[in-house]
Amino acid sequence: MHKTSSRLLALLSLLQTHRDWSGEDLAGRLDITSRTVRRDIDRLRELGYRITTVKGPAGGYRLDAGTHMPPMLFDDGQAVALAVALRTAAADTTVGEDATRALATLRQVMPPRLRHRIDLLRVTAVPPPSARDAPQVDPRVLVDLSRIIHAREELRFDHSPGPGTSADRPRRVEPHHLVTRFNRWYLVAWDLDREDWRTFRVDRVRPRTPTGRPPPRRTPA
Repeated sequence: MHKTSSRLLALLSLLQTHRDWSGEDLAGRLDITSRTVRRDIDRLRELGYRITTVKGPAGGYRLDAGTHMPPMLFDDGQAVALAVALRTAAADTTVGEDATRALATLRQVMPPRLRHRIDLLRVTAVPPPSARDAPQVDPRVLVDLSRIIHAREELRFDHSPGPGTSADRPRRVEPHHLVTRFNRWYLVAWDLDREDWRTFRVDRVRPRTPTGRPPPRRTPA
């Protein structure tokens, strides 16, 4: 059983390289027979992995996104949170390459609805020192802001100047980018009322419904 499980993991690792594999190539890589490859492919399909058969002279296999996450013990929210963490970690020179490869692997098996949300995420990550008092940011707010940035929509939101203070009047901005620094998240945007660039702490931002009007593209000075 242990040998079979290890072989299945090795087969899955090859399929996740985002290419088509012939049964003959897989058999050669794993040092097994083509019949065993077909049997192991069927086992992975039973586990929930969507492996399609590629037509052609030699035939082959491809790992596609399914209608649900395969059995990696992640729900949708955890999968999105993991992808956000990996994209942020990709800026770290120590684990950047591994984080990028891990994100590509996760994205490969994501269903389209989750893959689309992750593809909209645009983050500039600056490796921060440790910070014990870093505020918590709702990942759903990050995804919402990323979608608005990608769609080039005008954003209206409530903003609290500091802890324990009430929100000031609604702000109207043209969101440009999300930045993380010193364990804090910031929104870089053009303030329409002040006619200048502003940076807002994301943990103090409460988005309202965007207007949907595409603003002109600006570049921060």
